[in-house]
Amino acid sequence: MIDRLKKLFAVPESEPVQTDAHQLAVAATALMVQLARVDSHEDERELKIIVDCAVQAHQVTREEAEEILADALAHAEDSTSLYEFTGQINDHFDQPQKQALLESIWRVALADGRIDKYEEHLIRRIADLLHLNHREFMQARHRAEDAAG
Repeated sequence: MIDRLKKLFAVPESEPVQTDAHQLAVAATALMVQLARVDSHEDERELKIIVDCAVQAHQVTREEAEEILADALAHAEDSTSLYEFTGQINDHFDQPQKQALLESIWRVALADGRIDKYEEHLIRRIADLLHLNHREFMQARHRAEDAAG
């Protein structure tokens, strides 16, 4: 009798959800899309930088990077918070990968030649959610500025 009750109330064990490389690329790219949208103006230069960053970071072709961007745009549109993206990244990226992602996010912010206060605030929030400290935040910014020339 007790065994039947245990079976009745037992929670079935589920398989852990596996995140594939495409999903991680979409999550990382969606953070860049969120930044591009923070000033209510998606700039073509920002979108080009996002594609360039995806090609470089994920070793994909430009066409694949554009598909990742299209998926990220759709996910970012439906998103209610940054946590769904930063959570996946925290689960699968190591600290250097997260720093490289933050540098890419800074590159998007710098695409139009200026950093708006809302962009900087959002980047700081993303850095905090990725568990990056202030030194890593500033290093990523300086590397992005050096790359932008």
